[in-house]
Amino acid sequence: MKKIILFILCLLLGLMFINAGLNKFFNYMPPPKDLPEPLMKMMGGMMQIPWLMPLIGIAEIIGGILIIIPKTRAVGALVLLPVLVGILITHFTVAPEGLPIPLAMTAVFIWVLIDNREKYLGLVR
Repeated sequence: MKKIILFILCLLLGLMFINAGLNKFFNYMPPPKDLPEPLMKMMGGMMQIPWLMPLIGIAEIIGGILIIIPKTRAVGALVLLPVLVGILITHFTVAPEGLPIPLAMTAVFIWVLIDNREKYLGLVR
């Protein structure tokens, strides 16, 4: 039962990241009109670096696909770790009203990391 719940949560998490990554290329979800001014400035600054958003989009797509597949979930978590840290820092510092969804994503992410901890031991030894 635990594995089924984890698979469903990882499927949802992976689809969220895939959707966010595809949006960076096709821009099919326009940003909300009521975004805070500091967040708009930050996003404008990030858009000035032409390779940054495509790089984040590729990482989100690849990591989202990898985290859905149980055999590659540990690698997918490593790919998505810097993206999720950036999302959390952004929401903690600039847009705290959007924090519940990233916190839920982080909870699933931590479960994935704990579930695959034996696979990571080789990296730290």
